[in-house]
Amino acid sequence: MNNKIPTADEILSYIQNDRNWGRWGQDDQIGAVNMIDNNKRLQAAGLVKSGRAVSLSREFPKTPAANNPTPAQHFMNRNERPPRGGSATDFYGVSYHGQANTHLDALCHVWDENGMWNGRNPDDVITFQGSNWGSVEHWKEGIITRGILLDVPSYRGQPFASMGSPIHGWELEDIAKAQGVSLEPGDAICVYGGREKWNETNPMWGSDPSGRPGLHASCLKFLRQSDCCLLVWDMMDYMPSGYDIPWSVHAAIFAYGIGLLDNALLEPLADACKEENRYEFMLTVNPLRVVGGTGSPVNPIAIL
Repeated sequence: MNNKIPTADEILSYIQNDRNWGRWGQDDQIGAVNMIDNNKRLQAAGLVKSGRAVSLSREFPKTPAANNPTPAQHFMNRNERPPRGGSATDFYGVSYHGQANTHLDALCHVWDENGMWNGRNPDDVITFQGSNWGSVEHWKEGIITRGILLDVPSYRGQPFASMGSPIHGWELEDIAKAQGVSLEPGDAICVYGGREKWNETNPMWGSDPSGRPGLHASCLKFLRQSDCCLLVWDMMDYMPSGYDIPWSVHAAIFAYGIGLLDNALLEPLADACKEENRYEFMLTVNPLRVVGGTGSPVNPIAIL
């Protein structure tokens, strides 16, 4: 990739001309996850060396915050159980899309004027009872694959990606080369932008509706060329995108069939990769089996 900011026409070309519609059949509902077969899972398992496990999930966000206007709910019941026993039960309630919950976006989550994944019309798909196309239960076997971490702060020598310096696709390509990792079909690409460090000295990431640091729309070309199945990120799309499009990097969902794992906690994984001096690992992502769901809260686990 060259290091020129794409024009508006080039961005539209990434979304409309480079899309994966029909690649796995017109009725496909799992998208780029098709590239994960038994051999890919075995490859991922073979990457486990130390056995170190790292959770990529944030805590269940029950506390209201500027980036969490609809906090998750958690209620407890205490029950008596004769003789002289008892039990505790819970209720969980969560509106997980947004900037607070670690969650997986299914292929029915977003679309543009040309339609959803594989060209489906959202008017025919989205109902009050759920989606009848591209919903999260089609990933019921989980996403278990080779993960790679691209550490933007370490490459830049700065604590976090800033508003004045979005993360570009050509930079991610350069980071992979600098870290000595190859990009292979069916990989999960984890892009660490330094969200926790940003929060230490700035308003909470995602709390300012006028803008947020993150991945520039130029990353679309990188994602398509990498042939990854999943993007795992802490900072998400750079906003404002600077283009007259409804979705920036999130367009990878309906254009390429790539799953997006939003609001990942990647600082612990970046620390672990740096300590072990390797940036590839086994990644497991297991969504709830919600029929018709547009995604799911998840607790992804990287195993080094």
